[in-house]
Amino acid sequence: MKIKAYLKPHCGWSMGVRAIMQKYSLQYDDLDIINQPNLYAEMVEKSGQPLSPCVEIDGVLLADVSGEEVENYMLTNNLVAASTNQTSVPTNSPCSDEEHARQASESADSSPVRFF
Repeated sequence: MKIKAYLKPHCGWSMGVRAIMQKYSLQYDDLDIINQPNLYAEMVEKSGQPLSPCVEIDGVLLADVSGEEVENYMLTNNLVAASTNQTSVPTNSPCSDEEHARQASESADSSPVRFF
């Protein structure tokens, strides 16, 4: 399978997608849409919308999905066999309030980005 996952470095939904890839020992391209604007633009162009995660599996794009939804797609289409392996993080959950607060404090500590 050829898998491209358009993900944020720190996001509950993105971590859920990564957990599913790990659960099934799948090789995939982890594409950072926060630190690489060209990948974000590619995701928006392909999906027609700005929300992530987006996961492309053998040319089929799943837009704005959770890890749970990716797993269900792969199981339904017989791309993976059912697994009893557990994930280390929730596969259908946003970031916690604590994680959002940590990210906000890191953003406040950094210099603003200037585009001129």
